[in-house]
Amino acid sequence: MSTTLAFDVYGTLIDTHGIVSTLQHLIGNQARAFSQTWRDKQLEYSFRRGLMENYQTFAICTSQALDYACTYYQVDLTVEQKRLLLESYRTLPAFADAQEALTELNAAGYRMFAFSNGTADAVENLLTAAKLRNFFHGVVSVDDLKSFKPNPAVYCHFLRQSGASGAQAWLISSNPFDIIGAISAGMRAAWVRRASEAVYDPWGIEPTLTVESLSELREHIEI
Repeated sequence: MSTTLAFDVYGTLIDTHGIVSTLQHLIGNQARAFSQTWRDKQLEYSFRRGLMENYQTFAICTSQALDYACTYYQVDLTVEQKRLLLESYRTLPAFADAQEALTELNAAGYRMFAFSNGTADAVENLLTAAKLRNFFHGVVSVDDLKSFKPNPAVYCHFLRQSGASGAQAWLISSNPFDIIGAISAGMRAAWVRRASEAVYDPWGIEPTLTVESLSELREHIEI
């Protein structure tokens, strides 16, 4: 069987800070900091809900994180403005390297899946809007288990759904917590270090591979 690649979506294929230009029209110079806080809280809320076993979808985590950011930055957005931002989040842009890299990997014969905290419908729509959906054999969502990464059960769920073994499967992610979670569950993992200032968690669980761009994957991961 060909090597199976599980691509994280938010922050790896899709730029979660693609929302900044919309935010700038609403709140001006605070836009980038606001976007980062929104993203950080989105992930924090998913971690906490996973640990508490008090599941709500990733979209709910995103909405509640937006409310938090508004309070933190003392930004008084209207209901309509929040709706606009959440709608924009459903059609975020792909990173510039995504389409070319996926084209090369697909042509080389890798089995590729999108593997996300988002619900299957949300991820299908997001990838379709970004013109990336056709590269993937399927979408695997943690929503099936009502939990979130890095719960080890969700990585096992991916292996079952994709029909791959841990030795055959790689997670591709820009999120260190995701890399550590996948390796801990028996997969291999490539950390996409998209920013030079990005820091990897010093847990003693290192990525199998570190790249700065998706375009480097074809060179380093055997089919």
